[in-house]
Amino acid sequence: QVQLVESGGGLVQPGGSLRLSCAAFGFTLEYVTIAWFRQAPGKEREGVSCIYSTEGSTFYADSVKGRFTISRDNAKSTVTLQMNSLKPEDTAVYYCAAVYSLGPVDPNWSWPHEYKYWGQGTQVTVSS
Repeated sequence: QVQLVESGGGLVQPGGSLRLSCAAFGFTLEYVTIAWFRQAPGKEREGVSCIYSTEGSTFYADSVKGRFTISRDNAKSTVTLQMNSLKPEDTAVYYCAAVYSLGPVDPNWSWPHEYKYWGQGTQVTVSS
C-alpha cells in the first residue's frame, strides 16, 4: 500500500520558519512527482510547490517564490518544504500529493486533478 504522511506543521509567528516533511511509503520515489498544496478555510486548494521525478525540476506559486524551497531525498523517500519568512496568509492545511510521472507540464503542476495520491494534511498557522 502506498501512503503519504505529512509532518512538521504547527504555530509560528510572522517572519518565522517551518519545515514540512512528506514521507512517501510504498513508492519508488525517483519515479514520482511530488507537490505541496494548501487549503485555507473557505478557499480552494492551491498549488504551492512541485518537484518533478528524475530531472528534479522545481516550481513555485508566485505567492511563495523566494520564501519556500522544495527538495527531495529519494533514499529516504522524503520530500521537504522549507518555509521561511512566513506570513499570516500562509495559514492553511498543507497537503503533499504524488503521481507516477515525469511531471505535469507547467503550469499544470498546480492542478490538483493531476495527482493520484494525497496525504491527510498538516496544519500551519502563522499568527502573533
